[in-house]
Amino acid sequence: MTKLTIDLIYPGATIDQVTTMLADQTFREEVATRQHVLGTTVTITPHGTGMTVVQENVHATAGVPGFAKKIVGESTTIHSVEEWSTPTEAMLEITIPGKPGHLRGPISLSQQGDDVVEHIDLEITVNIPLIGNKIAGVLENLIGKALKKENQVGRQWLAR
Repeated sequence: MTKLTIDLIYPGATIDQVTTMLADQTFREEVATRQHVLGTTVTITPHGTGMTVVQENVHATAGVPGFAKKIVGESTTIHSVEEWSTPTEAMLEITIPGKPGHLRGPISLSQQGDDVVEHIDLEITVNIPLIGNKIAGVLENLIGKALKKENQVGRQWLAR
């Protein structure tokens, strides 16, 4: 099993500002646009003090190594569900419908001085004999880049 652990920092922000941003459909759509997805759908459903964010992004697979591209094709859909139980705690699950990749783990937001830190700790599972670990490495790289792009867009969003 492969792990992806990343801290995304939002300088000069508060928890309220970051949670408001993460609950904004326009923000989610802007992130998808900046990630150069081929198409996106986003549904945000508030509940209690939390929310559920369901997003499907269709990504081109240009640049994906040949062994992985044979499995995913010319494009692939990434389905993610963020289940926020509180404004600062969530469980993230990312699947690739019809494909053997799966990522799951907690998200937490914390105020650290003047900054908000979004900590994401995902376990990546790919159940394919012989090449599963290679594909997990590709997913780690791709999802890591996508999260860093979300952070970049978020920093710009909060600075407006």
